[in-house]
Amino acid sequence: MLENPLDHEHKQWNVDVAVGDDIGFRLNKEGVYELVTDLQTWKQPIPPERFLDKVTQQYARMTVHNTVAEDGWQVAEEWEMDDNSIELTVTRWV
Repeated sequence: MLENPLDHEHKQWNVDVAVGDDIGFRLNKEGVYELVTDLQTWKQPIPPERFLDKVTQQYARMTVHNTVAEDGWQVAEEWEMDDNSIELTVTRWV
């Protein structure tokens, strides 16, 4: 699905989540999503490792947001630091 069927010896993969025509994610046997792409034809403005780092970071960020909301907390402040880490301040009235 992600690679051109006319290309020479490129294996095609079914993915669970597609991002455009050339990037996708599939759920492996361990229940972990894996990036599926053709590194030889990568056309994104950032390297694939950085792309995967940012996707992982945003997934973790949204997981924290959802978890604190489920527990009755509210995100009061959020910052992206110079080292690309994210800091959150959460509050809850009791």
